[in-house]
Amino acid sequence: MASKRPIRSLISTANSAVRSTRQSQHSFTPSSSSACTFSTSTTTSAPEYDTEAAPRPRWQQTPARMVAPYRIRPLPAGPELKVNDDPRKLDEVYVRMLGQSGDKVLSEEAKWLAVTHKSFDHGRRGFNDRLAYLGRRIVSLQTSLALMSGPQTIKVDPKKEDQYGRKPFVHPALSGLQGLTHEAKHDVLNKTRLANLGRRYGLDQVMRWKPMKADNLQGSGADLVLTTTIYAIVGAISLERGGEVANRVVKDKILNPLGFTTSAS
Repeated sequence: MASKRPIRSLISTANSAVRSTRQSQHSFTPSSSSACTFSTSTTTSAPEYDTEAAPRPRWQQTPARMVAPYRIRPLPAGPELKVNDDPRKLDEVYVRMLGQSGDKVLSEEAKWLAVTHKSFDHGRRGFNDRLAYLGRRIVSLQTSLALMSGPQTIKVDPKKEDQYGRKPFVHPALSGLQGLTHEAKHDVLNKTRLANLGRRYGLDQVMRWKPMKADNLQGSGADLVLTTTIYAIVGAISLERGGEVANRVVKDKILNPLGFTTSAS
């Protein structure tokens, strides 16, 4: 006679499986309180970043990320030069140099960049080296053209006669060759003459730089900084207004005041 023990064990195993299934269903049933917690919660949309005021232009302040947390070098012992930060004073100089509405020729950023030397604020607010490089090329070209087109005389030393009786060849087309020499161009674009022209326009009162000695500006290179500023203004005008306007500024505002008469082109 077969034993009933395997059948009983099979029935008990099935009953235990049914009980465990019911318990698992009760345990995974979401409660009403938990459902209310997720359904009634209000979501607030907070901004990802804090809103800040509109940043000031670069010429007006040092960029915050370029400021060191503490000063490494000690403060200079001598007096410091107070540079201009008044836009109205700068506009007056541009009007004096470029004529009526001269303050509208350049954008606000370009006007300040053209008068800012790389020594000011360690160059963190931008500086005018590249503008001056472009302006120097424009002024040099216009000076060479003016020297070639202007009247030239060939100087012959009467004491130095050719032993074979030869005379130098003279032709109207070659009369301007002497203006291509370095000496002729240097006489017109002398650093001291350009610096004095910049002082007449008032650029020394608005250019931003840091001299080595505030009580000795001339010894600190004021003439060189003034010359660079003039070239930088020409370069900025060329970029924003075009080469034709820049050439006219060079002729009317630089070469003519220096006593070099240019022919209208």
